[in-house]
Amino acid sequence: MNTGDLLHVVTNDNISPARAGFGRAILWGSVGLFLLVGLLQTLQAGGHLELGFTNWRPTLYSYALMSACLCWAQVLIRGEQGKRVLFVLPAVLFVLSLAIIPLIFGLIIAFSDWNLSSPLGRQFNGLDNVRQMWGDPFYWNALKNMVWYALAILAEYTIAFGLALLLNAEIRARKFFRVAFLLPLMLSPVAVSWMIGKSMTEIRFGPIARLARALGWDNPSFFGTPEMARATIMLMDAWTYIPFMMIMLLAGLQAIPKELQEAAKVDGAKGWRAFWEVTFPLMLPVSVTALLIRLIFKLKLADIIINVTSGGPGGATDSVTSFIFREYRDRSNVGYGTLLAIVYLVFIIIAMLGLLKLADRWLRPQT
Repeated sequence: MNTGDLLHVVTNDNISPARAGFGRAILWGSVGLFLLVGLLQTLQAGGHLELGFTNWRPTLYSYALMSACLCWAQVLIRGEQGKRVLFVLPAVLFVLSLAIIPLIFGLIIAFSDWNLSSPLGRQFNGLDNVRQMWGDPFYWNALKNMVWYALAILAEYTIAFGLALLLNAEIRARKFFRVAFLLPLMLSPVAVSWMIGKSMTEIRFGPIARLARALGWDNPSFFGTPEMARATIMLMDAWTYIPFMMIMLLAGLQAIPKELQEAAKVDGAKGWRAFWEVTFPLMLPVSVTALLIRLIFKLKLADIIINVTSGGPGGATDSVTSFIFREYRDRSNVGYGTLLAIVYLVFIIIAMLGLLKLADRWLRPQT
């Protein structure tokens, strides 16, 4: 009799009703305990009860107990199938504890008036934070600035692609230039902001400012006007992250089979025509990936702005992240800052899902 491959066959275990009932009991008992402890601590945090809890550790411990009981119950109730679930379930519970639960607490804080300088502590204020956000011109200005910062990625991509093509060609000292162009990526944005924004562009003694003065610019103030300040921030951020896109595009160029390029030359496609009809279409998946990852980094832009301009002049260089940071640090307004962060997260999710859908629709005919 051919029994086949028994290694991947899961047999039905003889699970007794008592064993299954015990598994369900510990499962629902642990879930009930977790919900009860969480409810009691929430009531205490709202001032409705006084139970003597000094922190949220009881809820954390009850969640850990519920997670362990849930894994155990899977084995008791489902047998061998439950053991297979254990390969995934602990990771799911861990992500749940690090992402979903803090998000729920964040939503609670977002609809609260919680200023760390106030002796009243956290107070629920309903939609007051939403109304304040709707009428906050500085927040909407920061969102508008993010549009400009995001559009700058197209120029960064063009420069990165040109450098990748250059470093992929047979030129002298190619290895040296590859390392040299990667140096900005090795620096932290904080180091870049102090080295360039605070030192080299300093209006009196900075070498870049002195060079600009020698070339005829009487008052080389790189952060004096909103447009100039925003452009300078874009240049510093681009100098830091262009090497990131360059190295991704260079890897894509090196993965293109040389036979295709040689066949294109035989067919008469050379220079710009070979790039536009052969190289660029083959690089579309890598290009889209590089652009999306760069956009994710750009949406978190804050370090350079905080260290160089603090959002000035007049909020002209503010990103949403830097504005939220100052809302926390300078104004100690935890409730309002959390609401702004959650709204920004919603914007990011919607934008990224839309871009991914467009990229998939665009790339599908190419592949």
